[in-house]
Amino acid sequence: MKNLRSINFLSVYSVYSVVRFLKAKTTEHTEKEEYTERSRVYRTVAICCLMLFTLIPFVLAQQPDIFKRKVIEDRMLRVAKWQLANPNHELFDWTNGAFYAGVFATYETTKSKDIWNALLQMGEKNKWGPGRRFDHADDIVINQTYLDMYRITKDKKMLQPTIDVIARLKTEPGQEAVKHGITWWWCDALFMGPPTLAKLAAVTGDKSYLELNDKLFAQTYDLLYDKQEHLYARDASYLIDAKGGGKREANGKKVFWSRGNGWVVGGLLRLIRELPKDHPRREFYVQQYREIVERVAGLQQADGLWRSSLLDPDSYPGGESSGTGFYTYAMAWGINNKMLDRKKFLPVVKKAWTGLNTLVHEDGKVGWTQPIGADPRRNFNADSWEVYGAGAYLLAASEVVKLKL
Repeated sequence: MKNLRSINFLSVYSVYSVVRFLKAKTTEHTEKEEYTERSRVYRTVAICCLMLFTLIPFVLAQQPDIFKRKVIEDRMLRVAKWQLANPNHELFDWTNGAFYAGVFATYETTKSKDIWNALLQMGEKNKWGPGRRFDHADDIVINQTYLDMYRITKDKKMLQPTIDVIARLKTEPGQEAVKHGITWWWCDALFMGPPTLAKLAAVTGDKSYLELNDKLFAQTYDLLYDKQEHLYARDASYLIDAKGGGKREANGKKVFWSRGNGWVVGGLLRLIRELPKDHPRREFYVQQYREIVERVAGLQQADGLWRSSLLDPDSYPGGESSGTGFYTYAMAWGINNKMLDRKKFLPVVKKAWTGLNTLVHEDGKVGWTQPIGADPRRNFNADSWEVYGAGAYLLAASEVVKLKL
């Protein structure tokens, strides 16, 4: 996916090469011919420049409009198919939970039979079940896709394993709470757990799943949400104590991880859209979503992307795709569902979507994805990919396509 910078570079380089060649040729002539030959060189360069500036508008006109539905659908399919052809991790792993959320969004957008068949193959291989730990949110995020598919097929084999694992979460003591004090002790869990419980409540009509979600979410909020910064610490090890001690960035700011807060806003929108309008905690979640999105929008960088560290972007050069993808997803959804002011947030989303597409390779690989971790790092580049990076891109695309531009 070429951009203007690459076109300009190649064009200028071509002109430069022509000039060098022509200058070299002039040395073959006698001094008497030098003046005439130099004049020819200047005329040739002038013609090349004229052709270049005539060509640029034509070349730019050939660049696809990345906000057109057909272009977005084509790119979604390219990204999804590349990632499906390059699997990573066990299919029930949290990384694939995020990816297959994007794959399902791709199916909803494109109605591709190939994508639907890939979803079925994943579910069958997993036997429609979660990961190994019943009380770890990472191991139930894949169930969100099963529930979305159940809504289409009404096939109970896609539903029952989720009911069974959440029954254990409701009734059995878990090791996560024993080890960490609360069950959802890291902010990423707010993408993994809440939407699963809310989807299950919507599918079954059992409101006790929402009550469980409210309880577990409140524990995470009370522990990790910074009410001054309107951002989540990744976990308790990144909290600042009463004396001001704790982990900080090079510029002295608190550590707030881009993808971590991307998980949160992505999870919040996926929770909110499942909640009944009269759910007593719905407004709390909406307020959380708006506060974080408002804060994050102001941290966008000039290229439309977010850096790995939200509060110290200068120390982490290079936009990061997974955090950017989740923020684009959350803001575009907010515009589409009248949760956010369109006039204020549409420019942010357009800039983000434009930037995000510069990170995607021609074959569909989503680069500049930070590897698995827990905090801002500088350990990724244009060739760095992970399945959740593709998932975040696909989720973003599924909402950008609805923007009615």
